[in-house]
Amino acid sequence: MKILITGGAGFVGSHLADKLHADGHDITIIDNLSTGRYSNVEHLEGQERFRLIIDTVLNARLMEELIRESDRVFHMASAVGVRLIMERPVETIETIFRGTDVVLGFCARYRKRVLIPSTSEVYGKGTSVPFREDDDILKGSTSKHRWAYACAKELDEFLALAHWKESRLPVVVVRLFNTVGPRQTGQYGMVVPRFVKAALKNEPIPVHGDGSQSRCFGHVLDVVEALPKLLETPACFGQVINIGNAQEITIKALAEKAIEMTGSRSEVHLIPYEEAYGEGFEDMQRRVPSIDKAKKLIGFQPTRSLENIINDVASEFRRELKAEMANA
Repeated sequence: MKILITGGAGFVGSHLADKLHADGHDITIIDNLSTGRYSNVEHLEGQERFRLIIDTVLNARLMEELIRESDRVFHMASAVGVRLIMERPVETIETIFRGTDVVLGFCARYRKRVLIPSTSEVYGKGTSVPFREDDDILKGSTSKHRWAYACAKELDEFLALAHWKESRLPVVVVRLFNTVGPRQTGQYGMVVPRFVKAALKNEPIPVHGDGSQSRCFGHVLDVVEALPKLLETPACFGQVINIGNAQEITIKALAEKAIEMTGSRSEVHLIPYEEAYGEGFEDMQRRVPSIDKAKKLIGFQPTRSLENIINDVASEFRRELKAEMANA
């Protein structure tokens, strides 16, 4: 099949490209490299059945051509991370919604199967753990920029489901929970790469708040095994589906685990939210997915643990640090 991956040079998108290319599909990636990295797909360029286009999904004329010639569309292009929404809120909101609008519009015109990733952020201040896809959602005030990312993604979901309701567009919405692994940077606040890299350098590890907030981390390779199955399962069309790992850990314990597993001399430093993100920042205390729906629909079951994630991330950073030292 001919597969289009928007944002395919990003963290998740590049791993998805690897998998689908290895499965024998023709892969086209479009990415403007604003948060994606060429190094993530450099190994694919020049190979048969692979094409990289450096451009934006907001280029409607180009997107129409690419979608028309594709059999499947994975719309992985998006602004990423809470820190980015705090630093560049207008760009983030416009990129998320306008890009999704373009992709869904042309997929509807040409009747293409399309996967729209959303985020566990949409569960907002919900306290009904584990989070289920049909839970009610509670957000903070619009004056709190922290919630703009969640609201933009939620609007993506509404638009995707509206296309399904109105014209039966074969669309699947996936709420991703803290996906982690090699190629992910800590540039926009992702805790695992930040913690592991600091631990390898024996630097202090900053933990926001008191560290009691908890999260669940899924390995990117588990996630990209699930995504194509969702798009090939008609029972998933018009559905919102959680994908993640239900193994829960506090952020402070995560930092301590990174220190332990890397043999680091680092220490945990607690940083007030106000110092990290500005006054009035609000966070979610727990974020745990129910993956029952994904299990029922596609037999989804994560096989890689948090320890696997930390080891894989640490191995990549060790190689990078070794190369930096060799070139110094």
